[in-house]
Amino acid sequence: MKAEIIEPAIKACLAEIHAKLKAAGQIAKAAQACAEAGGVAEAVQVSMDIEQLIYEAGRLHDAAALLARMADD
Repeated sequence: MKAEIIEPAIKACLAEIHAKLKAAGQIAKAAQACAEAGGVAEAVQVSMDIEQLIYEAGRLHDAAALLARMADD
């Protein structure tokens, strides 16, 4: 596949990974604050949204890695 197509797609995947992990970090920070304030159950509830973001970041990484392998062919 042509680099002029693959490279922007990889960059877009990496940017989206960054955004999702940044959001996950913000949620984790909020959950930690809840836990430190004594709301452990609430902290766990808040942190539940992290799982989907990490899953999506992982799939985006898979896509970026696949595109990189395709560029090598």
